[in-house]
Amino acid sequence: MTQYGFHFDGKRCTGCKTCVLACKDNKDLSADMSFRNVYEYGGGSWTQVDGIWSTDAFTYYVSVACNHCDSPLCLANCSQGAISKDVDTGIVTVDPEKCNGCGSCVAACPYGAPKVNEETKKGMKCDLCADRVAQGEQPICVEACPLRALDFGEISELREKYGEVAEIAPLPGADETKPNIVITEPANAKPVGDETGSVLNEREIA
Repeated sequence: MTQYGFHFDGKRCTGCKTCVLACKDNKDLSADMSFRNVYEYGGGSWTQVDGIWSTDAFTYYVSVACNHCDSPLCLANCSQGAISKDVDTGIVTVDPEKCNGCGSCVAACPYGAPKVNEETKKGMKCDLCADRVAQGEQPICVEACPLRALDFGEISELREKYGEVAEIAPLPGADETKPNIVITEPANAKPVGDETGSVLNEREIA
């Protein structure tokens, strides 16, 4: 079985959110819904000793969508059997015909990937642009990134090329869901569970 996934390069990302906008446009999403989000994570302070100022301030960006996990909690917690993982691609999708909009998937996913459309009362999420992938194209977020901070492909190939890191703050730990993402850590990356920083753009996260 092929398992597709994403690579995110934290050393390249400038937080421009072109990936977010490209996805919203391609999927015709409302202003208050996003299948991909960019977190601005930062913290630290300034201190003065003997008249000399120093700082441990830091900030970096993390772009994340659905990671089409090996052990997706959205699927495990769907009471309607509306969420499935494709045996050929590993892509996790929602069947709107089976979904009743209960929101169990939203509550279960530690990445905030699934959403419930308030108009249709149906679950929605990133499908890795399966239609584009089937035609040999990249997901729209990957294609749109002007800094080439996103990559896409077979997850084993991405891990061979970029390494095995799959978690940094403010993301959750990777052990529970086994996300299909590889992260090139930014210079000041903090570990999962870090308490020295916080998400600085919470109002932008949809």
